[in-house]
Amino acid sequence: MQIGVYSLGDRTPDPVTGRAPTDHERLLNTARIAEHAEAAGFDVFAVGEHHTSSYAVSAPAVLLGYLAARTSRILLSTATALITTNDPVRVAEDYATVQHLCGGRLDLMLGRGIFGPVYAWFGRDPDDSRRLATENYRLLRRLWDEDTVDWSGDFRTPLRGFTAVPRPLAGHPPFVWHASVSSEETAELAAAHGDGFFANHIMWPWQHTARLVRTFRERYAAHGHGTAEQAVVGLGGHVFVRPSSQDAVREFRPYFDNAPLYGRGPSLEEHMNTTPMTVGSPQQVIDAVLGYREYVGDYSRQLFLIDHAGLPVDTVLEQLDILGAEVLPVLRRELAGGSRPA
Repeated sequence: MQIGVYSLGDRTPDPVTGRAPTDHERLLNTARIAEHAEAAGFDVFAVGEHHTSSYAVSAPAVLLGYLAARTSRILLSTATALITTNDPVRVAEDYATVQHLCGGRLDLMLGRGIFGPVYAWFGRDPDDSRRLATENYRLLRRLWDEDTVDWSGDFRTPLRGFTAVPRPLAGHPPFVWHASVSSEETAELAAAHGDGFFANHIMWPWQHTARLVRTFRERYAAHGHGTAEQAVVGLGGHVFVRPSSQDAVREFRPYFDNAPLYGRGPSLEEHMNTTPMTVGSPQQVIDAVLGYREYVGDYSRQLFLIDHAGLPVDTVLEQLDILGAEVLPVLRRELAGGSRPA
């Protein structure tokens, strides 16, 4: 079981101070978080891709290249890169480059995105989302798997005798995850290619995640890649931890109430009761994560969202220290096993 953290790179104002970080501060602090996650013993650090002024990370490949030079052990990943609006040639070359720079410590998590206006900014139509994801990913696989590619499709100019450079490190492309909040089409795309499937698992009831993962496992087996139990599954999850649950709820409440993902909806208590979000003590985090297996089975990767909603970077680093010291050892012992990325 790989256990890691991921960042969306949002620039949400801190509701306590009223101040939002600048792009410069947010990018450098995201790097601090990645370095601290490695020191705290986490296995994975992943960063998302967004193209609005509320977020600082629009070029995850560039940031991951920077992190490749500042870390030595932790596996780096996107969370997610947009397969719909990015050109597959650019994706193939950017992430093969990062793979070389970090000595192979790279996965690629892909998604369709949930913000419609982004499509127009990159010359695409959101109504083509599903077809774009399928076509672009098929081309990406060929660019990595074949030295010379002849290709034509519906959404970009044809390729004739094209070679993407650099070639994947040692002939092995980064392992690919397909991330989804709710899309069964994304689960099908992952299953068809025998890739990993990452269920975001932060805003919906557990029954929704269980259904999505079950669909992926069934389709993975139907495509002949192995048994349903061998399908590679990852889960997200949002945590905020303090030594006592009362302190955790009290401190996190203003951040939850103003969070882009959650604010102006159900209360913190309602959200904790109906979704996998865990705000509490280390033992509560342990119990919650161990409970995930009851509805998804054994799985390969657990990533925690720990820096959303304007949390000060020092608070985020404290979270990493508590989780690293008191939660990771127990989870590693209890979650040993499960299928792993190739």
